[in-house]
Amino acid sequence: MRLLDIYAKMKSDLEVIEERLARSVSSDHSLLTETSTHLLKAGGKRIRPVFVLLSGKFGQYDLATLERVAVPLELIHMASLVHDDVIDDAATRRGQLTVKAKWDNRIAMYTGDYIHGKALTIVTELPNPLIHQILAKAMVQMCIGEMEQIRDFFNTKQTIRDYLLRIRRKTALLLAISCQLGAVAAGADAATYNRLYRFGYNVGMAFQIGDDLLDLLGTEKQIGKPPGSDIRQGNITLPVLLALNDPNVKDALLSEIHHIHAEGGAGDTRAALKLIRKSEGIKIAENLVSRYIFKAIQALEGLPAITAKKNLTDIAHFVAKRNY
Repeated sequence: MRLLDIYAKMKSDLEVIEERLARSVSSDHSLLTETSTHLLKAGGKRIRPVFVLLSGKFGQYDLATLERVAVPLELIHMASLVHDDVIDDAATRRGQLTVKAKWDNRIAMYTGDYIHGKALTIVTELPNPLIHQILAKAMVQMCIGEMEQIRDFFNTKQTIRDYLLRIRRKTALLLAISCQLGAVAAGADAATYNRLYRFGYNVGMAFQIGDDLLDLLGTEKQIGKPPGSDIRQGNITLPVLLALNDPNVKDALLSEIHHIHAEGGAGDTRAALKLIRKSEGIKIAENLVSRYIFKAIQALEGLPAITAKKNLTDIAHFVAKRNY
């Protein structure tokens, strides 16, 4: 089944989530409302709410309960994007001006903090302490991941292990707990929500590596920002690290990255992109995406053969092949 078909079948429930998202960031402070809804209006895949809702199908599905998980997780994701754009000095996201570009860094940082606060306000409507414990630990790990990324800007000597641990914290963890907490909130047993956690984790790892590949291979129309933005910002991703292990391009690529760094991130990335695209790094990274997707689908084995299981499998296949 296509991703759009899955979303279409969930349309009414996703509309409830969308309405709650808009309502949750609204306040008496007009500027905070405007900045908080800016990214919301730009849309997005809403993959985290979708994972929450589908995982809730493995227990007692109750939208009123699940929205109190789905909305906070999407808000936390949104807040992290607002903060990321400040760190990365990014002008556009999803084809729209970022909050920091339309207003300024200070407004963007407090907007992100505000959205985080609103997320926690909503999730506290649920009495289950396990939900709060899982979410709090994940938020701590996300912050650590962000700090590690800043530390490793333009660090061409970092290891692949460093990269994988960083994306685990920055991306995979939030997708993993989206699946886990959907099942927890629905009263599913531990074996079920642990399987769903592993599914979300592996999809999340594949999703981020795929995102890093798109930044190198995609067009500005596809990805909503200029290709090569990661290198320009100093974010050395897996395909770049793998390309640096390719003796055919290593020296030339190091020189290009050094030049981009010396130019304060304003250097031309076209030569670097050309080198990376012809290296073995692209193929190896694509193969790793496939391995993570295989492990994600494997994690679902043993779960009931309900429609939600097939939907999760189809989403995993979409992540493996996506080009936007």
